[in-house]
Amino acid sequence: MTERAPVSRKLSSIAESATLKVDAKAKALKSEGKPVISYAAGEPDFATPQFIVDAAAEALRDPANFRYTPAAGLPVLREAIAAKTLRDSGLEVSPSQVIVTNGGKQAVYQAFQAVVNPGDEVLLPAPYWTTYPEAIALADGVPVEVFAGADQDYKVTVEQLEAARTDRTTALVFVSPSNPTGSVYTPEETAAIGQWALEHGIWVISDEIYQNLVYEGVRAVSIVEVVPGLAGQTILVNGVAKTYAMTGWRVGWMVGPADAIKIAGNLQSHLSSNVNNIAQRAALAALTGPQTEAEEMRQAFDRRREVIVAELAKIPGVTVPVPLGAFYVYPDVRGLLGREWRGTRIDTSLELADFILDEAEVAVVPGEAFGPSGYLRLSYALGDDQLLEGVQRLQRLFA
Repeated sequence: MTERAPVSRKLSSIAESATLKVDAKAKALKSEGKPVISYAAGEPDFATPQFIVDAAAEALRDPANFRYTPAAGLPVLREAIAAKTLRDSGLEVSPSQVIVTNGGKQAVYQAFQAVVNPGDEVLLPAPYWTTYPEAIALADGVPVEVFAGADQDYKVTVEQLEAARTDRTTALVFVSPSNPTGSVYTPEETAAIGQWALEHGIWVISDEIYQNLVYEGVRAVSIVEVVPGLAGQTILVNGVAKTYAMTGWRVGWMVGPADAIKIAGNLQSHLSSNVNNIAQRAALAALTGPQTEAEEMRQAFDRRREVIVAELAKIPGVTVPVPLGAFYVYPDVRGLLGREWRGTRIDTSLELADFILDEAEVAVVPGEAFGPSGYLRLSYALGDDQLLEGVQRLQRLFA
């Protein structure tokens, strides 16, 4: 009998999402009755605002929502996304330049598929969100990491990018505010990088999913706002998940030049067709309705940000750059490594994260998921009491 053909080599090389893996392990331990506190998942703990839920309920009463709709999204939602893009990113686009996707992840995947050819290099500032290198690989591209540490507030410079650029460089990933670090590039830093990309004809994939979650009077300025000429080679990725506590609704989008959006739309027409119509109607309500509850959530994140930064800074050997966006803190924990803790030698942040989960029943994501070892990511999108209790467990563990 002939042996069965193997499964896909390309897909076999793709790693499971590290953040979801850690979160799943934490949830499994919780289900066993263990008092695990998880900082792993980037998911707001708030309920989706009621007016958004009501809009979805109303949509269920309209039979038109039970049918196929345009693969690129409901026209009225694409119009609302175009309006938001002008309002928050300073870029005027036609609704035809918008594709509604199944969450921001699909938008990221399709963005790379649209602009990366086999062997193309994509500059990937690190620390990076764990999905980016895998999505680049799925487009047959080559991720090229450009690392910026805590001493740079985790923000790369034009000089670093230029040093990494080759004749095979096709695209740059730009994320501000950042997942996993919470860092926000200044308008001047953003303009410098945008001008560099424009001069060298490099595509920019700009993930703006956290643009409305900023603190201390900071504004996350879009790269196409400070360098308008870059709009012809930039794809903006965004969604409702983080700002409106809608992670499970799975509505994101991509905005870009007509040629890139056309081929990405062709891909989506075969990949998934239209996003769930009920969720699209909910997203429309989120973007066009009152922003009061979104602002209240942002203020709560800000309060939690101050608490977790202050408490983590009390642990000897931990350096905590102050994040100005998103809902993550990314401490440098190299001062805890190369030492024994409770009789266990810890040399990497991966080992440190496992040790913390075993000894303190606290789930964090190790830096290896986002780039070099020596760091941890903690999401402060969880209840105030749990947030404080978890950090206090770490303080006791490393006292």
